[in-house]
Amino acid sequence: MRKLPIDESLPYIEQYPIFQYFSFDIVPYINVYEFDKGEFIFHEHSFPDYLYYMVEGKAKLYITHKNGKISLIDFITAPTFMGEMELLNAERYSKGIQTLSKSVCFAIAIQEVKEKLLTDPVFLKMLCLFLSHKATTATTKYTQNQAYPLENRLASFILLSSDQQFYKEKHTEVCDYLGVSYRHLLFVLAQFSEAGYITKQNRGYILTNRSELEKLAAEISY
Repeated sequence: MRKLPIDESLPYIEQYPIFQYFSFDIVPYINVYEFDKGEFIFHEHSFPDYLYYMVEGKAKLYITHKNGKISLIDFITAPTFMGEMELLNAERYSKGIQTLSKSVCFAIAIQEVKEKLLTDPVFLKMLCLFLSHKATTATTKYTQNQAYPLENRLASFILLSSDQQFYKEKHTEVCDYLGVSYRHLLFVLAQFSEAGYITKQNRGYILTNRSELEKLAAEISY
């Protein structure tokens, strides 16, 4: 993680304005951070110091259970807020968020501006809409798992989780996320390889025919 100096931060703030989400000037409270691929934005069970707004990149949200099993909960793609539940004290400690690609985030120090945020009608209205959208997305994911074959859902998953045409998510976590058996997942991955959509490498798969994967994923797009 690297905090960008002012001369590097300003272009991002100008390119990705978030002024419309606040009734007061938020710029004095913003720092801009750059995360490399694989870095943690939030460690599990930590209490976040910042409300983040991701402007570039993507990440995965996960939780580690008491028995050591890791469950992938969702993917986070820019633009989006992170840490809003902790801001509201709906969750005292955060789940893990790890970047899947190089990412850039605006960081708003919670302790400095919490009272302003929680009494700002513009921000609170945006937050209500944001949380409603997240709830709807979670419901949609559940219905997709019931309604569409694995080929469509896996194609969408690969496109979402890959970085620079390379996919390497753990099979066990993918099975849990998509609600399928390990054997079924390997069968469809083999189908994709045979069709030339992906090519196996030691640590994962190269996306060799992205357009065909996008056609399959488009079936479940809303």
